[in-house]
Amino acid sequence: MGSATREALAGTRAEFAALGRAELPVAGDLLAATRVIAVTPQLRTALTDNEADRAQKAELVERVFGGKVNPTAASLLVSAAAQRWSSAPDFLDGLEELGLRVAADAAGDGEVDGELYAFQRTVASDAELELALGSKLGSTEAKVALVERLLGAKAAPATTLIVRHLVQSPRGRRIGEMLRDAASVVADQRGFDVATVTSAVPLTDEQVARLERTLGAQAGRRIRFDAVVDPAVLGGLRVQIGDDVIDGSVASRLSDLRLKLAG
Repeated sequence: MGSATREALAGTRAEFAALGRAELPVAGDLLAATRVIAVTPQLRTALTDNEADRAQKAELVERVFGGKVNPTAASLLVSAAAQRWSSAPDFLDGLEELGLRVAADAAGDGEVDGELYAFQRTVASDAELELALGSKLGSTEAKVALVERLLGAKAAPATTLIVRHLVQSPRGRRIGEMLRDAASVVADQRGFDVATVTSAVPLTDEQVARLERTLGAQAGRRIRFDAVVDPAVLGGLRVQIGDDVIDGSVASRLSDLRLKLAG
């Protein structure tokens, strides 16, 4: 990620924060606009043209989306387009992230990030489902219908909205990767750090609670756990929070031992 994109992301978040809490339809409109821009090269080029000023981009947004999206969504779209991005794909990613953050905010105390992580684990454990949602050969309509059938009556509306968007606009990404990244953005918006904890067997509730207390105290922020079961670690735990990794797995210790013996 380039420095321009980092600054642009900070700018879009600040614009959203200044507006106060938004509603779910605003998130839906932002994500829908992202899909339109993703498949319209000329529009994408115009909105990421650093020579065009905010007024010109606002006029373009009004011309393309006027009357089709919520005014708040249009305002946030203009704000995002007015930033300087390192690349057009970064702009799409940033606009999508903004939509996810609005959805998270609109859900209030809803466990949207937890539902996204749970759905990601379900997809990862079912090859047929993963293929149905992630295959390039499947129709978008069929994928959306499948998401509605699986989540519609069980998950928060924000969760269903996000997953529906992801299967409609993969942009070369794998379904598991998209779900995990979206859950991480939602968790961050709710004030959580995300700790990916990899173990050979599922952790007990007591172990999770102990980890939550320990890591939360170290991070100074609430922790949302993304639990991954991988028999290859053999035993122990591997914990990753952002770029920080604590690898206490048996597999890691055996690897270290082999390196020492080889040296």
